[in-house]
Amino acid sequence: MKDFGVHPYLFPMPVYMIGTYNEDDSVDSMAMAWGGICAENMVALNLEEDHKTVANLKARGAFTLSVPGIDTLAASDYMGIASANKFPDKFAHTGLHAVKSSRVDAPVIAEYPLTLECRVIEMQQQPYGLRVLGEIVNVMADERVLDEKGKIDCGKLNTFVFDQMRNDYYAVGGVCGKAWHSGAGLLKK
Repeated sequence: MKDFGVHPYLFPMPVYMIGTYNEDDSVDSMAMAWGGICAENMVALNLEEDHKTVANLKARGAFTLSVPGIDTLAASDYMGIASANKFPDKFAHTGLHAVKSSRVDAPVIAEYPLTLECRVIEMQQQPYGLRVLGEIVNVMADERVLDEKGKIDCGKLNTFVFDQMRNDYYAVGGVCGKAWHSGAGLLKK
């Protein structure tokens, strides 16, 4: 084994898109990887304080958290590269479309197949940065990612994950096992 020191080297890291409104009601979206589900109805976002998205979260108290598909990879990556502090109209350059959520004061980006509508519950200043806790008030999924029973089929999300070690994106593949069943045979040994 080779030692690498201290780095944020876990794989995979999620790619999520945080949707907020700017003070002029224009759409802001930011790519993020440092966060995820932290309770049944809660998400945690670990952000740097200087992001425009953080100012929007403080002002509006709401956001959407979306899973982008590979078909939006270029636009999604761009929204992680371009700072809204320098490019306030960056969303307009993506070709994506947004509508106002009916549940929270945040945009829903039409091209993203899975979106969580969230309300800011708490903003925690931590020694390592800002942690935003959000309550999930609704989950929306595009019809194209539903199975024949109307449930979300993760294989149809056609999403990608982030490789922190080499700065690559990887497509998420198909099912390789069944949770709480694939290892069940080892219980008998």
